[in-house]
Amino acid sequence: MRIAFVNPIGQVGGAELSLLDLLATLPAALPGVERHLVLLGDGPLRDRAEALGVSVHVAPMPEALAGLGDSALRGRGRFGAAIGLAARGLPAAWAARSFAKGLRTILRDLKPDLIHTNGLKAHLLAHVARVPGVPVVWHVRDFPGARPVMAKALRWAARGAAGAIAISEAVARDVQGVAPALPVAVVYNAIDVDRFAPGPGDGPRLDALAELPPAPSGTVRVGLVATYARWKGQDLFLQAAGRVVAESLDTPARFYVIGGPIYKTRGSQFSVEELRAMADGLGLGDRVGFVPFQSDPADAFRALDVVVHASTQPEPFGRTIVEAMACGRAVVVARAGGAAELFRDDEDAVGVPPGDPDALASAIGSLLADPSRRDRLGDAARQTALARFARDRLGREVATAYERFQGTSHWNVQK
Repeated sequence: MRIAFVNPIGQVGGAELSLLDLLATLPAALPGVERHLVLLGDGPLRDRAEALGVSVHVAPMPEALAGLGDSALRGRGRFGAAIGLAARGLPAAWAARSFAKGLRTILRDLKPDLIHTNGLKAHLLAHVARVPGVPVVWHVRDFPGARPVMAKALRWAARGAAGAIAISEAVARDVQGVAPALPVAVVYNAIDVDRFAPGPGDGPRLDALAELPPAPSGTVRVGLVATYARWKGQDLFLQAAGRVVAESLDTPARFYVIGGPIYKTRGSQFSVEELRAMADGLGLGDRVGFVPFQSDPADAFRALDVVVHASTQPEPFGRTIVEAMACGRAVVVARAGGAAELFRDDEDAVGVPPGDPDALASAIGSLLADPSRRDRLGDAARQTALARFARDRLGREVATAYERFQGTSHWNVQK
């Protein structure tokens, strides 16, 4: 059995980490499976996939296509963004048609039994570059219904897909709204609970990475770990930090923004300069540090006492939530979308309304003042991660979805 995976970028974000988890666990579910990965941009994902024994093929997208996206159509400035998107649409359409010919050649030469696409652009391009007789399965990790142009394009492309794997019930509902006839299976993301596990944290190293002086003894470290996509809420986190600091709490606290930009789409992400300017405007000074993207975030989670998820839009899943829970940390979660499906409020995490800096500041402040509550939440979070999100189930559940979409049991999935 041969599967060709298609991913739109070569960088490593949450979607790519989840793809690596699938690539690592699929052989146990489908013994003898051949895994091929076609990257539409080069980057560290290539080496990480090859280390798993995956055959990697790089076919970089043209810049006109790689930089096109409609995420900027959400929120303020939609009219100007729409004009810009329309102006770039024609060159991108021409580039897509030309690029699809080369992609079709690569896929045809691989002779896959199935094509598994991992990302909205990958879904579309695989349809344009479709290989007759080869089923295509989408792994949907976003809310396509929130992307007006993309939703229309996916509705058109869905007629060429055998089915979709959604990473949460919230995403499944959204996909069904965009493409009602497309079969959808829900398979939650999974993580390596041996790698993401409780252990001593190295707070001073976090300070050094942020180029801050060592924090005073007893400092509680609070951090947000995410790419710099604007909807991940780094601005909201800084606002909440400013409110907490203004309260002059007895417990000293330091705040960390951990991550970096990974996308090429214009207008979709913060720059570190923007975030530093926000922090300066809030008077946070050396109470906040900026840590670059960490290839092994487990160490960062263990160095934090409180992990904050502050997405301002509904989260399709929320991988960092589960990773932090597995590390036994107290987690504050913006309670919407798929993120709301991952925890029980005040049992294994603390939920807050998304987009509310006052509620976020209140939740953080209450955890700063109560170390026993932090410990209780962290212990329960670890147990939830073990019970619901351990990685050994992932390959089996995805392989079962393949069988369902093709209406056959010839995949010989190992139960």
